Parts: sequence; structure tokens; C-alpha cells
Amino acid sequence: MDNYRKNNLRCSINTTRIYSTSFSLGVRLLDKQYRDHIYSIYGFVRYADEIVDTFLEHDRATLLEEFRADAWKAIERGISLNPILDSFQHTVNECRIDHALIEAFLNSMEMDLHYHRYSKEELEKYIYGSAEVVGLMCLRVFYVNDDKAYEELKYPAQKLGEAFQKVNFLRDAQDDYENKGRVYFKNIDFSNFTPEAKQRIEAEIQSDFDEAFKGIVRLKPQVRLGVYLAYRYYLNLFLKIKFAKPEAILKQRYRVSNPQKGVLMFKASLRNAMGLF
Repeated sequence: MDNYRKNNLRCSINTTRIYSTSFSLGVRLLDKQYRDHIYSIYGFVRYADEIVDTFLEHDRATLLEEFRADAWKAIERGISLNPILDSFQHTVNECRIDHALIEAFLNSMEMDLHYHRYSKEELEKYIYGSAEVVGLMCLRVFYVNDDKAYEELKYPAQKLGEAFQKVNFLRDAQDDYENKGRVYFKNIDFSNFTPEAKQRIEAEIQSDFDEAFKGIVRLKPQVRLGVYLAYRYYLNLFLKIKFAKPEAILKQRYRVSNPQKGVLMFKASLRNAMGLF
């Protein structure tokens, strides 16, 4: 079983590294005891996201429903022949991840199949399931035996996930709006995206980042640097988008270059080593 589980975990690790170099670097800075579980969570959410976002030539609703059913079977049985799901179920069962978080995530993925414009309530539900619960899953891994710390850090963890998701919405606006017809912000018309509308969204994101940082500085040392680095990556990406003109958002996809990532990692590591949190 050890080799089987190692092989399945390797699939989750490779998935993380292929899809997100930024997230991978953050995971590597976590204490070793937490890394594999975070890779397993990322592999699971990435596969579900792939189904709804890229399998356009297939019956995505059926594929997602099968993925959902297989995930619950894996969690119940404690094993799966799907390497991503086997890796994930091991994390869920070992780290006592609340099943309601998983269901909320899958429900948000399903919303992407049916919703193109969201009301305020629908958007809050979508962001909670697609981003906030992922932060809560990771937080439970960090504090699997410390319910008090988990409860105290839930709100900033949710805010961090919310900030990341909203930055993604702006970064991917071109593809979401022009290719998929999706608009994730209420009362926003991307055909007439004004500076005022962009500034309102950015003010919300900045508030989310501010609240998230209050929790990051309170994280245990074994995980703080990795989470802080992810925070710095997304904050840097946010600043790039913030200083761009509204019309530019629909013309290009902004990213943090590899040299910039290296600089951010060095600064984050130095700040952590000097105890400047």
C-alpha cells in the first residue's frame, strides 16, 4: 500500500507543479509534514476545475457528477483507483476535513456549468465554495488537532481565498467574458468597464488582503512562510492589474514573471528569517 499511495501522491504533486508554479513554490516552503496533504487538496480542486472550464467538447455535467460520486466513494472506502481521488481521500480522512466544505466546493463547480451572471447572493455562494473552503481545507491540515486555532483563523483564511479568487476573476476576465460569457462581478459591464467600476472591485480585494494578512502573521512558523509567499505572489499580481487601464484587462492575461517570483521568494524568506511579521 505504501508504494501505491506514494504513486498516487506523485500524481497530485505533478499536477500542482504543472498547473501552478507559484503555488508549488509556496507549498515547498511549508514544513514537510504538511506538504503532501496540500498537494492532494490542490490536485482534487484542479481536476474539478478542469472539468468545468476546459472539457468544452464533452458532457461536462455528467463528468462532474461522476467525479463527485467517485470522490465520495473514495472518502467512504478509504481508497480509490483514481490516483488524484485516492490522494485526496487520504488527506480528508487523516486530517478530519469537514465534508460540508467538499460539498460546497463541488456545488460551486456545478454553478460554473449553469451560471453566467451572478447576483450578490449567488456570487457569495460561489466564492465561498470555489475559494474560501479551499483555504479552510488547508487550514484544517495545518491545525488538524487544534480546533481552537482553527476557529480563530477561519475568517482570515476565508478572506485570503476570497482575495485570490477575485484577483483570478480580473486576471482571467478576457477568457471568462469573451470565450465563456461569464461575469463574476455584480453590476459590471465589461463592454463598458469604467475606471470607477474597476476601482470598486479593487477596493474590495484590498480589504480582503488586509483581513487575510491579520491571520497570516498569527500562523504557526512551520506554515507561515509558505502562506505568506502565496499572499505576496497574489498581491504582486493584484498590483499589476490595479495599475493597468480598464480596457487592458480584456486584452491580456497578467502574470508574475519567474524572475519576479524569485525576488518575492527571497524577500519573503528574509522577512521571515528576521521575524518581521
